[in-house]
Amino acid sequence: MSLLNTLARLEAVRAGRAQPLATVRHRHLGEQPLVFVPLTTAGEAGAPLGAMFGTDPQDPRILVVPQPRDRDMRWEFLAELARNLMPYIDGFADAVEPVERTETDPETGKRVKVEAELCLDAPQLIVPSRAGIEYVRLLGRSMRFRRTAEEDPENPYPVPTQVPLLGRWFTHFAERSRVPGSSLLMSATDLLSRHWATGQSNLEDQHLQALLAWIDPAEGTSGAEQALRAELGRDEHGQLLLPPAGPATDPAFDNKLLAPAIAKFDAARMAEPGDGDGPRFAERAVRRLVVDQMQSTWWAVWHALDLMRELPAGERAEDRWTGDRWSYTGHRDRVRAGEGPQPRRDDAVTAARKLAARETEQVRLDAQEALDDLLVMAGRRLSGEAFAGEVTEVVMEWTESKRPSPRPLVWVATEDRPQLTEDDGGGAGPKVYRSLDGRPQSAQFVRWEEDGRLVLRVLDKMGRGKDPEPGSVPEKGDRVCWTLFEHDARGGPKLPDPEQTPWTHGGPPAHLTGDAPVLPLPDPVTAEDLL
Repeated sequence: MSLLNTLARLEAVRAGRAQPLATVRHRHLGEQPLVFVPLTTAGEAGAPLGAMFGTDPQDPRILVVPQPRDRDMRWEFLAELARNLMPYIDGFADAVEPVERTETDPETGKRVKVEAELCLDAPQLIVPSRAGIEYVRLLGRSMRFRRTAEEDPENPYPVPTQVPLLGRWFTHFAERSRVPGSSLLMSATDLLSRHWATGQSNLEDQHLQALLAWIDPAEGTSGAEQALRAELGRDEHGQLLLPPAGPATDPAFDNKLLAPAIAKFDAARMAEPGDGDGPRFAERAVRRLVVDQMQSTWWAVWHALDLMRELPAGERAEDRWTGDRWSYTGHRDRVRAGEGPQPRRDDAVTAARKLAARETEQVRLDAQEALDDLLVMAGRRLSGEAFAGEVTEVVMEWTESKRPSPRPLVWVATEDRPQLTEDDGGGAGPKVYRSLDGRPQSAQFVRWEEDGRLVLRVLDKMGRGKDPEPGSVPEKGDRVCWTLFEHDARGGPKLPDPEQTPWTHGGPPAHLTGDAPVLPLPDPVTAEDLL
């Protein structure tokens, strides 16, 4: 946690309400995101109890499993979930635009431009908390390996085609959510806590209603009071006033309300066939209980989205959303090409590529958020990673070559204390960067003056002539901000192809060696594979 975040949390405690950590919205919000509020029961890993989802807060779709231990009912629930969600996910697949992208020619190894198509938009899933993202990943793993009647005619328990398809999409969304800055699958708690600092811990911020209590407390009350009520407030029957749909349920609800209602449903199913509407009434009773547990969270997620829409969008958030659109388009192409589901475990090269990509995106996200937001940049200045000041003097100089290039010296007066050290004798001091018309312009730190000013030598983005282009060099009196970090992340070293995996990392995958079956053997089945 940065010093600025710590100060914001202390100020939130003093003021009784959350303090802003950003002045713009650093994540993309689509026009029609799909809010997904899942609910699971205790006692068995991932057993679905119900779900509330939709793109309209006034018209949610509700699914309930009256007996979560009944595997047939579970798969009926997942089949109905797939029938409802796949039209939304597929609804973005056919609206595309032609683009040019640079790829490596596999024969020559050169970078060439190729024609491609990019989906104009992509689906966006919003869940209440980080545990909801993990539950989406769990559902994806349990669904994507199921076999359909077309794939396996002898399968005694086939599933509809859309079930493994939704499992593959859920897995893709869950994987993409691990990429810093991605907006395909987000939790409302992470979205809010990125933009506001509360007076409670990061773990407590995962309770959506408590987090909202700090950000938007009722008139005349403090965020701490409202958050305490949201977390612990109970009615005269001992039930939570605001069930969090975590997606796990509250033990008091399980023991006092849910278990007796499910027992009545089981008894009604076991009764004689002529006993009237007993099973139907018992199922409705379970449904009412489950809906009551999800409703408050449903409205809380939409309230969080309304708060986020009040912030102006960050300039570079759309660039990151373009990356999500490429991700969606790529997975669409893999599904349409008939590729199999994602493996349970990545091979060594794929895992290393994913890790390298996430590290690169984290560096890029940190830089872009600072460039988009003065408040975020203030935190980087406070830590010595950037500085801002006024230009007090500019002296033009040129390189000593046949074709001289401008290398002006700029004096900057600043009250910040950047972590800069003078040249160690090698002839090159550290570089600093500023944003010039959206492009990074670099300068070299030369020295500290006795009066506290910095001397910088501007290195690039001044045109090709002997004289710099207008506006490319700061002028006396300009207010400028320079960073010690680069504005775009550098790629890491090139990784080998999977068939070149070294022996230290397990060697090539078995299906590429020729000494093993064509398909790799699956890892042992775990409880996550069978909900």
